[in-house]
Parts: sequence; C-alpha cells; structure tokens
Amino acid sequence: MTAPLTEQAGGRVGGQEPAVRIQAVSKIYGQGKAGLQALDNVALDVAPGEFVCLLGASGCGKSTLLSLVAGLDAPTAGRIDVDRDRIALMFQEPALFPWLTVSANVEMALRAKGLNRQERRDSAAEFLDIVHLGGFGKKRPHELSGGMRQRVALARALAQDADVLLMDEPFGALDAMTRDLLHDELERIWRERDLAVLFVTHNVREAVRLGDRVVLLSSRPGRVVEDFPVTLPRPRRTDSAEVAGQAGEITQRLREEVMRHGFTQPGAQEVAPDGR
Repeated sequence: MTAPLTEQAGGRVGGQEPAVRIQAVSKIYGQGKAGLQALDNVALDVAPGEFVCLLGASGCGKSTLLSLVAGLDAPTAGRIDVDRDRIALMFQEPALFPWLTVSANVEMALRAKGLNRQERRDSAAEFLDIVHLGGFGKKRPHELSGGMRQRVALARALAQDADVLLMDEPFGALDAMTRDLLHDELERIWRERDLAVLFVTHNVREAVRLGDRVVLLSSRPGRVVEDFPVTLPRPRRTDSAEVAGQAGEITQRLREEVMRHGFTQPGAQEVAPDGR
C-alpha cells in the first residue's frame, strides 16, 4: 500500500519542524531550448530522526536533489529549508585524502570547531570507535578494504556533528556481504544519534531494508510520484520475504513509471529489486 505524501500542518511534520523541507523545487541546467530540466516541482519533508530513501531510474535527478539540499548548487525555482551548518554529505566514493592517515582524514572535519591537535585526535578516535575502526587511526586509506574506507568516510561525516546525513549511493560499489554489514552499522548509528537521513540508491531492496519511507521519483524531469511507507519491524534483512515483497511492489511501480516515459528516454533504465 502506498500512502499520500507527508501531511503538512502549520509547517510541521508529525508535530515537529522538519529537518529538511523541500518546497516546489525545480532545477534547469542551461537556458532556452538547450536547457535540461532535471527536477520539476519537487516537494518533500524529512522529519527529525527519519530515514528517507530516494529511488528512481538513472538520470531522474536524485543526486541533483541531494546537491541542492547540501547547498552545493541552487534551485532554479522553489525553496529548501535546512540548517546547512548541521549537514553531512557522503558520496559513493569515500573521497579520503590518500596521503593522510585514517585519523587525520576524520580530523579534517573537526578543524572548523577550533579544537587543538590533541582534542582533534581524541575526538577522531571516538568517531572511529563508533564505526568499529578503533585501532586503525594510523593506517593509510590504501591499507583498508573498500568497506573500511566507507566507514572512515562515515566517521568523518559524523564528526561534523550533523543532524542531517545526506548519502549518495554510499554502498553501491561494495559487494553484497560488505553492504549488508554496513547496513547494520548505519542503522545502529542512525538510531543512536537520532539522525535525519536522506539516502539515494538504485537498489530497491536496500531502500526497503533501511528506510522509514521510500520516495519514488519519475524519469527526467524528476517529480515525486509515490511515497511508500515502510512499516516492517526492525531489524530487517535484505533477503527476507517481507523486504522482497515490498521491494517487488515498488519495482513494479517504478517499471510503470519508466515505461510511461518511454524506455528509450536517456537515463530511463530499469531498476530491479536487488539493484542490478
């Protein structure tokens, strides 16, 4: 079953001010006939402590929307309300500085706080403990596995003391087992720190595994076409029948949307329940 889009009353979501409010946001690259519309009139609220997954075919504007929320770009129309001083952003690649140690990479996020060197080291060690990388602070990124590097990137994001965590396919390049383990880690940290998370993925089962809601965007230009609440009890398993069942429902709706826009449209690739 799908639910109507988040009800808004007096500018609040469920009695709380939203952590992220996206109001009638459109984004056009270029001008005139050569302009490319990536997003069209997108409206979405993310409540404090809510985990929202953005899903859609390639090229539908998911990453563009995340960049707009992060303040890396500006919308052509509409408004985004969020405290950007309390936002952390994670990309698909860890984007670590290879010449720095693991600890020094995390410390980069602490420099703006005015901490001295020892305070930064102590704080970085605490964040590495949170992602179960205690004792790896003196290693270099090339000495770590892909999953461990993503945990360092997560520790660096958490070190920014964010209330909102934006994640752009952070586990897409990892093998299934590592991805599953990082799902567990992310869910644990999300619960402990009461973060609002906006998570972009192509993997439908991943979205159902992690999300409180799965928001489906249309093919380009991206519009919110469906908002699926996920009420399955936690913890969830990606390979469970319950997750597979809801992933199948969402995949069918995604296929309908892709076909409605034409399968040959650029970026309108199909997304299977397992993300392949």
